[in-house]
Amino acid sequence: MQADNEDYELKQAKDMAAARKRWEALVRDEKVKVLTPSQAGYAIQLSNKTLLDVRPSTERKKAWVKGSTWIPIFEVDNRLDSGTVSRKVTSFVMGGWWSGTPTLSYDSQFLSKVEEKFPKDTDLIVACQKGLRSLAACELLYNAGYRNLFWVQGGLEAAEEEDLVIEGPQPIKFAGIGGVSEFLGWTDQQRVQAAKEGWGYRLLYSARLRLKSGLILFAKVGLFLVADALFLGAQRVGSYIQELRSH
Repeated sequence: MQADNEDYELKQAKDMAAARKRWEALVRDEKVKVLTPSQAGYAIQLSNKTLLDVRPSTERKKAWVKGSTWIPIFEVDNRLDSGTVSRKVTSFVMGGWWSGTPTLSYDSQFLSKVEEKFPKDTDLIVACQKGLRSLAACELLYNAGYRNLFWVQGGLEAAEEEDLVIEGPQPIKFAGIGGVSEFLGWTDQQRVQAAKEGWGYRLLYSARLRLKSGLILFAKVGLFLVADALFLGAQRVGSYIQELRSH
C-alpha cells in the first residue's frame, strides 16, 4: 500500500507540473483573460457576466458570490473502495488533519453540466477558492469550445469585502480553511483578519468554533451512549429469552 501511495503522489506531482505549463500558456496567449476579484465584481455588476463557481461543496456552503452558478469541477470523494480509503489516509497523515482539506475527485460530468446551462458564446468568469482549480476548469472549457473565458486570479480568497457581493455564514476568505488549524485560529486568513480587527475577533471566532465543535462532540458522544445502551439492552433481552428457554 505504501508503494502504491508513493507512486500516486509522484504521478500527481508530475501531472500538476505539466498542467501548470499548459495553464500558463493559456493565460500568456490570452486564450483565458485574467481578472482581479475587484474587476470580476465590476464585470458582474456592469456587464451581467456570469460567475461560475467551481469549488467543492465544503467551500461553497460556507460562502458564495450572490447570483453565481455553482458547478464543482472536483467534489468530495465519499467512496469507500480500497484506493480511495488509502488516499484519504495518506492525505490525513500528510497534513489533512491540520488543514481539514478533504479528498477530492474530478467530476466527469463537469463539462456536460456546464454545457447544459451555458452556450459556447457565454461570457464566463470562472472562480475557485485559490485560483488553481478554476484554471483547470478554464482549460477544459476552452478545449470544449468556450472562447469568452475570464479567470479570477488568486481566487475568491483574494477578494476584499467591497469587491463582490457575498452570501453565506462565513467570510469568503475563510471558506477554504478547516481542520485543527481553523479550530485554533492559526490559519493565515485568520491572522490577517485578526490584524485588521484586533485579537478580540480571533478570540470570538475561536470561541465560536470551539462551541460548535463541542456541540458536535456532545452529539457524537450522545449517539454512542444511546447505541451502547441499545446494545446492552439487546444483550439482556437475549439472556432473558435464553433463561426462559432453559426452563
